[in-house]
Amino acid sequence: MIRLPIGLAALCLSLSAIAADQFDDKFRQLDELLPTPTTIRTASGAPGHAYWQQRADYTIRASLDEAKRAISGTETITYHNNSPDSLDYLWVQLDQNIYKPNSDARTTATLPSREAWSKATPESGVKFDTVRTMLEARTFDGGYNIKSVKDSSGRPLHYVINRTMMRIDLPQSMKPGSKLAFSIEWSYNINESKILGGRAGFEHFDEDKNDLFEIAQWYPRMAAYYDVAGWQHKQFLGTGEFTLEFGDYDVDLTVPADHIVAGTGELQNPGEVLTAAQRQRLEQARTAKQPVVIATQAEAEAREKQHASGTKTWHFRAKNVRDFAWASSRKFIWDAQGFKKDATNVLAQSFYPKEGNPLWEKYSTAAVIHTIAEYNKYSFDYPYPVAISVNGPVGGMEYPMICFNGPRPTKDKKTGEITYSKRAKYGLISVVIHEVGHNYFPMIVNSDERQWTWMDEGINSFLQYLAEQAWEEHYPASRGEPRTITDYMKSANQVPIMTNSESIAALGNNSYAKPTAALIVLRETILGRELFDFSFREYANRWKFKRPTPADFFRTMEDASGTDLDWFWRGWFYTTDHVDVSVDGITEYTIGSKDPETEKAWKKALRDQEPISITDQRNQGTLPRRVDSHPELKDFYNEHDDYTVTNRDRNKYNETVEGLEDWEKALLKENKHLYLVDFSNLGGLVTPLVLEIQLASGKKTIERIPAEVWRYNPKKITKLIITDEPMVSLTQDPYWETADTDTSNNAWPRKLTPSRLELFKTQRPQDDMMKDFNEKLKAGKGKDAAATDAQKAD
Repeated sequence: MIRLPIGLAALCLSLSAIAADQFDDKFRQLDELLPTPTTIRTASGAPGHAYWQQRADYTIRASLDEAKRAISGTETITYHNNSPDSLDYLWVQLDQNIYKPNSDARTTATLPSREAWSKATPESGVKFDTVRTMLEARTFDGGYNIKSVKDSSGRPLHYVINRTMMRIDLPQSMKPGSKLAFSIEWSYNINESKILGGRAGFEHFDEDKNDLFEIAQWYPRMAAYYDVAGWQHKQFLGTGEFTLEFGDYDVDLTVPADHIVAGTGELQNPGEVLTAAQRQRLEQARTAKQPVVIATQAEAEAREKQHASGTKTWHFRAKNVRDFAWASSRKFIWDAQGFKKDATNVLAQSFYPKEGNPLWEKYSTAAVIHTIAEYNKYSFDYPYPVAISVNGPVGGMEYPMICFNGPRPTKDKKTGEITYSKRAKYGLISVVIHEVGHNYFPMIVNSDERQWTWMDEGINSFLQYLAEQAWEEHYPASRGEPRTITDYMKSANQVPIMTNSESIAALGNNSYAKPTAALIVLRETILGRELFDFSFREYANRWKFKRPTPADFFRTMEDASGTDLDWFWRGWFYTTDHVDVSVDGITEYTIGSKDPETEKAWKKALRDQEPISITDQRNQGTLPRRVDSHPELKDFYNEHDDYTVTNRDRNKYNETVEGLEDWEKALLKENKHLYLVDFSNLGGLVTPLVLEIQLASGKKTIERIPAEVWRYNPKKITKLIITDEPMVSLTQDPYWETADTDTSNNAWPRKLTPSRLELFKTQRPQDDMMKDFNEKLKAGKGKDAAATDAQKAD
């Protein structure tokens, strides 16, 4: 052991204390976190003059085998190398391989906790469908069967499959500015979505023995290659979605002859796949004021029963999209309505089985049009010719020009009555807004979903909230208001928003709700709507049909708003700090007049406000005083107290006033009230102060103080507030707009927190085996019912 001299030891302790309490500058710049600007991505957040991105065009010919629930196809990819790099190999995404029993998604799956697994309650215990999914995943013959990879001359290309990625080795380097065509032949079995989950699959309807197919991630797709990541070939584990290149698509889909097909892009051969009546209705829908039914429910029900033989090929083309998805079923009802405004000219459409009515025919297409009208306000005019909402087994998933949405009405099994809940109604409207909104982010503003979930889900959820507010007053939005994220923000085991997609805990709160609340705070409380909306629109227009990164978003918002927001991005996106501002204390001051008449009267009033001591209270009227019985003992000091104004006081005041300038004299007459208010930042996340000040007259004012008030000390500050009359109360964040996690410490004086105590009757359940044994067995509930009844009779 080394012994230090007492003086040196004390010095070391002092230095340790200083080191332990170093100044945490919440307003330091993000220089150490953001990448260095380049000519590709500038410091302003805009694409630079050297910006580039790759392109991939697809020609696909595919067939749906309904009986086998399988798809086979061939595709030709024309890949354009617009990068400054030579490429010796290409990477292709094989997302269907996530369904292979030995996929990383399956083998790396873990349980939330041992406790969650073992809880034997209906609410939190292991569900039937959970176990069925686990068992089915072990035996389902999923994943691609890659039959061939060939160049444009038909020669085989060497390839290596690495789980959900495939590397194609090129016989010679692909030079900058060149293009290369190659083909892939493949097939795979379609997963049953209800059992295996996922973003696509089929749904079987037991009642009429038909299937509905929602098909996505169905063809091998080019992996993205870009300046920040190089090849984005991070394995698909299920959460991190997709990073793709723009291109043109020419797609033939061969399906059963009685199927109706919805797909990305425009249908090229309506004369071959639609009846004359359907084509007429389709044309009528383009200028209709209400949705027009193209394929009716009566027609759908007839197809359900007939199961026509043979096939038809539906031909679609789509320009400048990053993906292609489709849906097919003989059960589909189809309605459509055109929407045209400014540069937008779109045919909004919905495809749904009869099980979706009456909910879908009333709200789906209307919600599609509403979404486009609202999103156009905040970003750019919707550029594509169609926008489609499909009802099927997938609860909510987005692709260019088409999305899959889940909510349906419920049918009473006994009466056959069809109704829908409030949750189903608004759930449908919200999911349509959300998934159609994804056309903007990330289908056009093409962020890297495999890396950053929040850049599409969080930004889109923010716009979804704005669109929901424009649907109706008091819309029951599930996300948006900062007050709704407070429980999550103060919870344990969080990760920052800036966490890779596959490592996010509590995905819904982290990547959807928290970014939404953050952007609402930024729009309403920090920047204001005018600055925010201009900046956000600038971001959307800068990066449409390009691939932004988080730094591009952060920098653009600062560049266009003229506001340093590094503190905001750091706190909300890079940490798990939360907002909790406490009003710790208030001291009132008024300006002294120096006039002894006024000042001594003020001091006397303060004295008179002091509580009367318990001794004086009990002596009052009961204790005889000697000077009362002997008044000759009273003198000058019995008639005057410490608050008597003397001539000396008056002379001193007159001398003081004579030496003052006019403005100094006027200042002494100001009847202002000055308050020193102490605030503590208990949550660590710096925030603007929004102060509601109530005065003695009942008047209320709001004072908004920027977050920079914390720049010198992010933990404690004292703020001076000046009023014209006495202040009777002060409340920090009166509208709950800053996501403050504890509003009980926001007010002076403290406010009571109302709550209710629920009482329950004491219940002591008894284990009565005799009663259980003698209970009458319900008919049809077990194969041993007859034997049991006979046993009872004996």
